[in-house]
Amino acid sequence: MTLSRHTPLLALLLAFATIAPQIAAAAVETGAVDAVYRLDAGDKLRITIFNEPSLSGDYAVTAEGNVSFPLIGEIAAKGRTLSEVRETLRKRLGNGYLNDPRVAVEPVNYRPYYILGEVNKPGGYPYSSGLKLEQAVAAAGGYTYRANRGTAFLRRADDAREKRVKLRQQLIHVLPGDTIRIGERYF
Repeated sequence: MTLSRHTPLLALLLAFATIAPQIAAAAVETGAVDAVYRLDAGDKLRITIFNEPSLSGDYAVTAEGNVSFPLIGEIAAKGRTLSEVRETLRKRLGNGYLNDPRVAVEPVNYRPYYILGEVNKPGGYPYSSGLKLEQAVAAAGGYTYRANRGTAFLRRADDAREKRVKLRQQLIHVLPGDTIRIGERYF
């Protein structure tokens, strides 16, 4: 085999490695939350261990970022994806407790998002998959008469900085744990 024969395949693999972070960012921006969603306190998970109904059930991520699971104790969940938690459960249950455990992990409830500023009912609201910023404003009772309807401020749960977003120029997806601030317009 010659290297030149495999060059198109290598080029494709290198191209994919280069754009993988951009794909993850696009998944967030298009609302495909479960693909890259990182767990945190306030999330509730449905964990199913096939053929083990006594272990299957709904489990909350604690304030410390853990899930307390029978037999194996605390599992770190904060900052991890659903598939990472599933794999940890599978390995730990398979280590002396169950033979070839088959595990499924899915979100039951996401942590809330928060909206404040010039909306009629600021506060925390339950997240639903595919939520857009305009829908979040509607859930908060709409804009006040002083609200700036062209710009909002968005702080993602994993970012300490607030980012200014133009509402009429782009479709903004809200993620669990996000904080939205609607500012006041200037005359």
